[in-house]
Amino acid sequence: MTILSIHGDNPLIDGRQSNRAMMVRRGVQRLFAELGHSVLPELTLSSGRRADLISLSAKGEIWIVEIKTSIEDFRVDRKWPDYRMHCDRLFFATHAGVPLDIFPEECGLLLSDGYDGHIVREAPEHKLAAATRKSVLQLFARTAAQRLMLAEWAAERNNELGGSIGDILSGSRDSGN
Repeated sequence: MTILSIHGDNPLIDGRQSNRAMMVRRGVQRLFAELGHSVLPELTLSSGRRADLISLSAKGEIWIVEIKTSIEDFRVDRKWPDYRMHCDRLFFATHAGVPLDIFPEECGLLLSDGYDGHIVREAPEHKLAAATRKSVLQLFARTAAQRLMLAEWAAERNNELGGSIGDILSGSRDSGN
């Protein structure tokens, strides 16, 4: 099931996340942008699990971030080990109100204040098999393209693009151009 709808006001927000989770996500996304990563939120993986954030580094590494906003949020979640089979590095992300010592040492740890994120602990690397990497990369690319198209349609419908739709469709706004 897609998290986007061409009929909603903002197809990039699905409404399932709390304000606090969105705050953590925003800071991590900004950190990853500074690191040169491309980031997708809420990606449903082939296992059926939905990654809070998945990113692709300039080197081609795939990172998954599981956002936790409270001790209880972490304690009730038993699915996080399943994300390892879909990424090279697995992180937890949280905010200053959650004690950092509850998170397992075998995962990286990110701290977000909503405006920025910080790497508290690097995630150990566990390289994906080539076939799995290809599958995840194709899913990432297809999903990103689909979301971009839906966002363009929504912006065009709401007259938010003005004359810039040509720039977007031509690729002249792409990084590297």
